[in-house]
Amino acid sequence: MTRLGCWLAVAALVALAGLADAGSNCSAADATRNCIDGLVVPIWRPFLDLTTGDRVLRGVLYFFVIAYMFLGISIVADRFMSSIEVITSMERTIVVKRPGLDPMEVQVRIWNDTVSNLTLMALGSSAPEILLSIIEVIARGFEAGDLGPNTIVGSAAFNLFMIIAICVVVIPKGEIRRQKHLDVFCVTATWSIFAYVWLYLILAFFSPGEIEIWEGLLTFVFFPLTVGTAYMADIKIIQNRFLPHRYRRGSHGQMIATEAEEMKMLENGSPQGADPALKAFEEHRQEFIELMREIRKQNPHITPTELQKQAEYEMISRGPKSRAFYRVQATRRLIGGGDIVKKRIDKEHNKALDAAQEKQLRDNTCKIFLDPAHYTVLESVGSFDVVVGRDGGPDGLTVMVDYFTEDGTANAGSDYIPVKGTLTFYPEDKHQKVTIEVVDDDVFEEDEHFYLRLTNLRVRTKDGIIIDPTRIGGLPVAQLEMPNTATIMILDDDHAGVFGFDHDHFQVVENCGHLSLQMKRHSGARGKVVIPFRTIEGTAQADKHFEMKEGEIVFEDNQTEATIDIGIIDTEQYERSDYFYIELSPPIWAKKMNDLSRIQERFQRRMERKRGSSVASESKDSNTETGDDEVTTALTPSQLEIAEMGKPRLGEFTKCQITIRESKEFQGIVDRMIKNANTRIMLGTHSWREQFMEALVVSAGDDDDDDEEGDDGEEKEPEEPGCMDYFMHVLTVPWKLTFATIPPTDYIGGWATFVVAIFMIGVLTAVVGDLASQFGCWVGLKDAVTAISFVALGTSVPDTFASKVSAVQDKYADNAVGNVTGSNAVNVFLGIGIAWSMAAIYHWNKGTKFLVDPGNLGFSVLIFCVEALLCIAVLVLRRSKKVGGELGGPTALRWMTSMFFCSLWLMYLLLSALEAYCIIPGF
Repeated sequence: MTRLGCWLAVAALVALAGLADAGSNCSAADATRNCIDGLVVPIWRPFLDLTTGDRVLRGVLYFFVIAYMFLGISIVADRFMSSIEVITSMERTIVVKRPGLDPMEVQVRIWNDTVSNLTLMALGSSAPEILLSIIEVIARGFEAGDLGPNTIVGSAAFNLFMIIAICVVVIPKGEIRRQKHLDVFCVTATWSIFAYVWLYLILAFFSPGEIEIWEGLLTFVFFPLTVGTAYMADIKIIQNRFLPHRYRRGSHGQMIATEAEEMKMLENGSPQGADPALKAFEEHRQEFIELMREIRKQNPHITPTELQKQAEYEMISRGPKSRAFYRVQATRRLIGGGDIVKKRIDKEHNKALDAAQEKQLRDNTCKIFLDPAHYTVLESVGSFDVVVGRDGGPDGLTVMVDYFTEDGTANAGSDYIPVKGTLTFYPEDKHQKVTIEVVDDDVFEEDEHFYLRLTNLRVRTKDGIIIDPTRIGGLPVAQLEMPNTATIMILDDDHAGVFGFDHDHFQVVENCGHLSLQMKRHSGARGKVVIPFRTIEGTAQADKHFEMKEGEIVFEDNQTEATIDIGIIDTEQYERSDYFYIELSPPIWAKKMNDLSRIQERFQRRMERKRGSSVASESKDSNTETGDDEVTTALTPSQLEIAEMGKPRLGEFTKCQITIRESKEFQGIVDRMIKNANTRIMLGTHSWREQFMEALVVSAGDDDDDDEEGDDGEEKEPEEPGCMDYFMHVLTVPWKLTFATIPPTDYIGGWATFVVAIFMIGVLTAVVGDLASQFGCWVGLKDAVTAISFVALGTSVPDTFASKVSAVQDKYADNAVGNVTGSNAVNVFLGIGIAWSMAAIYHWNKGTKFLVDPGNLGFSVLIFCVEALLCIAVLVLRRSKKVGGELGGPTALRWMTSMFFCSLWLMYLLLSALEAYCIIPGF
């Protein structure tokens, strides 16, 4: 359809050339009007009395030069739109307070989408037309010209009729696209028609043939009014504050809250409802999560890295994007720049890979560490080994480290034997051991601890020299991992023990699969003890968030630790804070209480020594059968006290709350995806080196509707650049290298790029204006006809490709249709308002009048206004149930709509050209 539009434009030019001959009497006075020196480009002399062959040759040469200049404008506009995307994508941090949860920091955009589309975005896409109008007035000594104003009207006609005609038919079969923000579209559509009605009024009604200062200034003032009213419609200020009806009746009779009331309820009921930007952020994040689940379901064995890359690409492809993004994407594909989404995602992941490789390089340091750093031993253990490990490091490295023990609550000599020495790790050694002896006594004591510390790490070189490892090169070749101290806990084994958890609250991540909760036994480890336990629901539901379980934990004799295993179900939530409980019941001692064990005997001896008396009362029970190895004991009160003290009991923490939190890895992936999906990252540049590298590299220009995956769900291999890609790259390399000198978008938040790029666009636009005027001189076309056809087509081609891509990829028609109407209004209010205000003020200062012939321009504006009303009426009618949306729909209706819009553009061209050459009467 794009090619069809180009052929129609060429046909129109041919027809207009014929009209120029047919209307020679009307155009005789204008035969040499365009044959003058331009602001930048002088006329090609000689220019009078040329043969037909010379004129054709010059016309063809100028045609290709102008086309090449338009290509350059498109490329520099690429840089300009990138800066606008960076500027309008600036984010602010807001802190959201949530009941029962930690405050959350969220990045939301500073710029409102509607405001950015009607200001910087519209300026970026329409900069050539606006600047052409301003530069032409300045170049002609603040006199009116035909090229600038007619280019604005001709570009508006092409945008409204041809671009929408293309967008209607490119929608995939069976799909439709409709405006999401209909109220904003209604406002911008109204202003777009009013702009050209107003242009006609100041040309032919208020002061025919003259533009006064108030008319020019008021034209410019309409620009902020357009932005303000569109913003009010976007935030629904009228619905929220002035509409009295809180509910409406649905199609089935049910009462439904109005959109304004729904927003109020969100604000009152949810802390996130108060900020629409935050609500959009949450929706966007949830879309990411659902997309990751969908891709993982289709590709169960996909790696996390590929999952993230594919999810980012799909999300960016499916999600809404700005007008600047589509414009830049269309231009780069056209000039062999490839798919900017794929290139940027690959670049970000390669950057992450480089960071991982750098980390791995840093990890190539020899590490000396305690494995593990905590030991729990019984008082009767005798001796045990503390293991010191070694990992990594260069080959052939010998490492030495000193060690020594240090008192905690345990005292050297009475509780353990102190040690001190040096461990030597030869190149082949992975572990070394430090043996420590524990002193066993019969004195009842609380649990005690002491430390083993590592210090004074050093390495031995091949020459046998011992040096500090941090002094070799930039990175240390060896280092002590933290913690460098082992804690040794000595448990008194004279009691059955006290049982419980270390803390009353633990957190687990939802993707851990299962929870292994450790129980500790201290103040004794004698005998076999059974601890019953059970899980209790909190906000977490059994068998939905965790495994409901009830059972027993068995501690064998001298066993000091045990674990409770509970299954955790992964629900892949971005944020989560569900909890449940694990509760312990009183312990059960496996030994019979009437059997005096060794623990009771040791308690007895200890108590007797303390009291300074000996208690030994033993008797035989006459009712019990006895043998050589079988006795029955009668317990005295002191023995009963000792036995009671030796029984197992629960400690301080017998009920533990388990909080299930979101997976930080999953959350990090989602956060990284959201960050990478920001089109600011896609279009921004960080350095001049990066810009020159992009200018010199050619990439495959993938089709807009290509999928990342094949039919079997496997990722397609990257495509190689084709012949057309190489041709366009070679053709545009001079422009690419020239505009690579523009400051990167990272400088001054994108404003440096913005200023330099718009200056370059102005220079190229001035050259194009001169060349287009002289082109009319060679082929016999008036500026008005050249402007509405050739120049308007050249400035609108990038927007055509951008709108086509947005129509296919977006869920809604806002970028394809809504931005066209807004841009058309801005063209008049800025391009005409600024240029004519400057000229009117200049002439007022000189005491003269700023005269503008309303003839062909007024006629062209009137034709456009009538046809624009028809076009917008058709778009509104297409929202009915029969079609369902502005774009797409049934095949017959979409082609009928497209052909009707094309005919409107051709009719506009034909009638304007006929009037310009006096074939039909105008004003």
